[in-house]
Amino acid sequence: MTIKHYLQFSDFSLAEYEYLIERARIIKRKFKNYETYHPLLDRTLVMVFEKSSTRTRLSFEAGMAQLGGTAIYLNTRDSQLGRGEPIEDAAQVMSRMCDVIMVRTFGHEIIERFAASSRVPVINGLTNEHHPCQVLADVFTFIEHRQAIRGKTVTWIGDANNMLYSWLQAARIFGFHLNISTPKGYDINYDLVSSDHSYFTLFDDPAKACEGAHLVTTDVWTSMGFEEENAARLKAFDGWCVDAEKMSRAAPDALFMHCLPAHRGEEVTSEVIDGPQSVVWEEAENRLHVQKALLEYLVLDRV
Repeated sequence: MTIKHYLQFSDFSLAEYEYLIERARIIKRKFKNYETYHPLLDRTLVMVFEKSSTRTRLSFEAGMAQLGGTAIYLNTRDSQLGRGEPIEDAAQVMSRMCDVIMVRTFGHEIIERFAASSRVPVINGLTNEHHPCQVLADVFTFIEHRQAIRGKTVTWIGDANNMLYSWLQAARIFGFHLNISTPKGYDINYDLVSSDHSYFTLFDDPAKACEGAHLVTTDVWTSMGFEEENAARLKAFDGWCVDAEKMSRAAPDALFMHCLPAHRGEEVTSEVIDGPQSVVWEEAENRLHVQKALLEYLVLDRV
């Protein structure tokens, strides 16, 4: 079987995503019904972390165990990667000892180099530029609640970070429109966006970006690796908090999502994230189910 990697959202076609979403539904139902399902028995996932995580590690490690396999955690600080071993050499060795690898790192070029030397599928657990697994979980969560995302409007409030770039790719594939409001100085890097701009609209006013939206989503103002910018970001992002007034401009049945962890009172108020339109806990859980479907697909192809 040809090795297939999942490094950014655009790596899969709509047909593949439709398959994955259906598999995630089935796998989630088995999980809720306590049905044993071990398609990856005796298979091994290696998880390489350069950036720390809660949800990524837990969802991949628990997911691989629930599929009957084994997950091995490696932190670059505790491995030869942290002592200068070339990425290509590490990929060659690791991929000869396991069936699939997840990497959570900084620059996207790191995971691309890793995948180029790997003999097994590589999954992006997060890079500075892309976070495809999270957006896959978000799309799945929306479809669970609202049946379809095609033709809908999704609003992004915050800086142009890895989540936004994955949302932009998802919009093109699934056929929904993205309203984007970023503070000045934290705008889109058009080198990471397709030349077709018809599927998104930019707004200077975050409240206007929310008008008529079916989903409003945001992220922390200071992503991991940018902590030294925190004070400047707090000042620049004034007015970009998702509050009840902004949500009131969205569609009456609009959902609110956040990839977590959240800083209540900064990018979102407690009233919104803990309110009836919020689906952040289902969204977080669904990382487990869509990633199990992804692992199954990458290791076994269609079942």
